[in-house]
Amino acid sequence: MSQYDVIVIGAGPGGYVAAIRCAQLGLKTACVEGRETLGGTCLNVGCIPSKALLHASHQLHEAEHNFAKMGLKGKAPSVDWKQMLSYKDDVIGQNTKGIEFLFKKNKVDWIKGWASIPEAGKVKVGDETYDAKNIIIASGSEPSPVPGADVTVDNDKGIVVDSTGALALPKVPKKMIVIGAGVIGLEMGSVYARLGAEVEVIEFLDHITPGMDSEVSRQFQKLLQKQGLKFTLNAAVQAVTVKGGKATVTYKSRKDDSENEAQADVVLCATGRRPFVDGLGLEALGVEMTKRGQIATDDHWRTSVKGIYAIGDAIEGPMLAHKAEDEGMAAAEVIAGKHGHVNYGVIPGVIYTAPEVASVGKTEEQLKEEGRAYKVGKFSFMGNGRAKAVFQGEGFVKLLADKETDRILGAHIIGPAAGDLIHEICVGMEFGASAEDIALTCHAHPTFSEAVREAALACGDGAIHA
Repeated sequence: MSQYDVIVIGAGPGGYVAAIRCAQLGLKTACVEGRETLGGTCLNVGCIPSKALLHASHQLHEAEHNFAKMGLKGKAPSVDWKQMLSYKDDVIGQNTKGIEFLFKKNKVDWIKGWASIPEAGKVKVGDETYDAKNIIIASGSEPSPVPGADVTVDNDKGIVVDSTGALALPKVPKKMIVIGAGVIGLEMGSVYARLGAEVEVIEFLDHITPGMDSEVSRQFQKLLQKQGLKFTLNAAVQAVTVKGGKATVTYKSRKDDSENEAQADVVLCATGRRPFVDGLGLEALGVEMTKRGQIATDDHWRTSVKGIYAIGDAIEGPMLAHKAEDEGMAAAEVIAGKHGHVNYGVIPGVIYTAPEVASVGKTEEQLKEEGRAYKVGKFSFMGNGRAKAVFQGEGFVKLLADKETDRILGAHIIGPAAGDLIHEICVGMEFGASAEDIALTCHAHPTFSEAVREAALACGDGAIHA
């Protein structure tokens, strides 16, 4: 029987990072993964492949709409869908092999198979049982089901699909319905809209991107509509049926209770994700769970059973790869007798459409609800020379700061490279920076980042270029 200081269950961003950090801290570590490749949902069927398709489809958009404006004339490229999928798969392969290399470099054992925990201190994989002083559950999440939609039947056929199926459709559909106007639905809807599909997004709420700052959300919807996406809001999906290779979505309007139908070649069910903890044996172990099916943990990622920790999508909090990574490192530090820490107030969120959307900290709605006195600094990318040069001047940077102390409380960006620009604010917030600190920092010209500085200036005497 093999004995380890730590066995990590799951090799996604949370799990593989936790395993590597444990090994770096001198702990004998193994990581259990049932997939043929490492990297979990994120690298195999999530973040990485979707970014590859977003990049490829954005290049097509640029060729069709902006090349001629820059004097780049000629026939727009045609789409070779099989080659695009091959490029996506190559990107996945490079990343998953990279983690295999990191495991070998750090002497982390990869135990191949699906894990269960028969008792505290033991992990069973296949017929083998391993001893572990500590266990970290990093089993991730799976797509949440849509009522009346059987993805299991049609995922491989490419008719009613979840996010995994949407990454490998047999062909680009003429019409696609996306159920859910969250990150996954809008990113994948954006890909297929650029590739020529007619895309309709059906959302239960009366707005897109739940939890986002409402001003950004409204502008985002307008820009997506300009790109051809159609939105049906306030709609409760009742069922999804398939007949003759076509899917029909039945939904009820939440305004007037009327029953409606919409047809498409492909229906993407993108109503969020739920923890994937099936088969681990948590109930028999007595591991405490939340009402939403997440593993309950304390401030040090410990479960109710001694020696068992949990991180990432399996526990409470935003289902984001970087949040899982932070928790993986922190849990490893705790196990090694050090002080692990995650600042949950500074976890950025990004949507990788064009324009990108990024946020960190509080929204204006949250500050109003808290009754906190705040000020807003806004700057449009129309005043940013670099953004105008690349046809991306339609967004803005919005900075929220405490009215008395000027301390940064949150930031919301819609525009070019928003996912990268947000991190200046993240670092600032970690150091307790004021808006004035950002405003007084020299930013290179011409860069998109100048828009962040201008928003910070707008929190004081006013932006220069507005």
